Amino acid sequence: MLWYVLAVALIAAIAGPLPALTGMWLLVAAAVTMLALVDLALTLWREEPPGASAPGVVRLTKDRAGMVPVVLKNPGGQDRRVRFALAWPAGFEIADEERWVELPAGAEHARIELSTTPRRRGRFGGLIACVESGSPLGFWRWRTRTALAVELRVYPNLFEERKQLAALFLPRGQQGAIVRRMVGRGREFEKLRDYLPGDGFDEIHWKATAKRGRPVTKVFQVERTQEIYVILDASRLSARPVVHHGVTQTALERCLTAALVLLLAAERQGDRFGLVAHDDRVRIFLRAGRGGGHYGACREAVLSLRPSEATPDIAEIVRHLRSSLRRRALLFFLTDLTDPVLAEDFARHVRLLARQHLVLVSQLRAPGVAPMFAGAGVRDDGDVYARLAGHARWNEARALAQKLKPLGATATLLENETLAAQLVTQYLQVKRRQAL
Repeated sequence: MLWYVLAVALIAAIAGPLPALTGMWLLVAAAVTMLALVDLALTLWREEPPGASAPGVVRLTKDRAGMVPVVLKNPGGQDRRVRFALAWPAGFEIADEERWVELPAGAEHARIELSTTPRRRGRFGGLIACVESGSPLGFWRWRTRTALAVELRVYPNLFEERKQLAALFLPRGQQGAIVRRMVGRGREFEKLRDYLPGDGFDEIHWKATAKRGRPVTKVFQVERTQEIYVILDASRLSARPVVHHGVTQTALERCLTAALVLLLAAERQGDRFGLVAHDDRVRIFLRAGRGGGHYGACREAVLSLRPSEATPDIAEIVRHLRSSLRRRALLFFLTDLTDPVLAEDFARHVRLLARQHLVLVSQLRAPGVAPMFAGAGVRDDGDVYARLAGHARWNEARALAQKLKPLGATATLLENETLAAQLVTQYLQVKRRQAL
């Protein structure tokens, strides 16, 4: 249409000083207008605009480039060249805003892949496909907008954390960590055998002894499968900003990534693992299971988890855990107890959990929270006051750990950059000591 307007304007400009040409340019303009109307009629009558479709679910990883496949349909199998673009949700970086796609004659569809880098975790929908094609005579451009029935699932990025634990995630049976059965005096019954000198009277199976007519001893072993639960705090305190590799994110995001790495380590070790998320009440509860399928269920459950504005209700969380967990388990609390009132409430209620379960409380150490004389020397007066404030907060965390220890819970401050590695180390130490 632009060239038509320019041509008519040029003829009109020439015919202006020459009145004799007025009828000619009016005739040309009328003919071109008639052709444009015929082109429009043919387009509306015969042409069918290209459509677009996409898979129902596309899985991506946060901060890593991924591909979104789209299929362009070519009704009638005509030879055409179309312009295509996608309207993305907020938080997605794209390489090409639009692209030209060639649809050859006879092709019913064409598959294209669009590159994107998501910067947010969660579930996203509302993708709109925008397609533009030309009319048969080129006078018009046909544009369509199609809402794609696709869900983009952006999962946490575990690649950096898994690099720190590369040996643990090597294939079993080769180099790296291997599942080892630890035989010893445990609580799981293994077999019966004849009595040997030195066996204790508490190890004798009296019913089997009476039946066989000779002393029979029970043999126990360490439990082959242990239950591991990660309890994520998704309350208002989890919205605290944390800088990781130069990118600012919430404390919940860091704890969630580390929790998934820990669950993956438990899956590799053959243990049963579960996941709990709460604010003022339990939002997510997945009972302990095993295998890759259960790990996928845990990952899907927390995909859209976000910090809330509620204050944790520790009494409600403890009540729910005590009523739901009947078997002794290892509980990893990933929380923030810098609030003195919340720390006091946690210490008051964790005693009930520690009677049955092994409780580990992990907090992210904020920048500057350290002993007064740790690190490099001070630079100025402002640095002195910052060191004093950091020492006071570090002293509060140490006092809380000392208070929780007699109650049966272990509290530690973990580093932001190595959070996942430290959690997995704690887990493996518990297994090595057979503390569970």
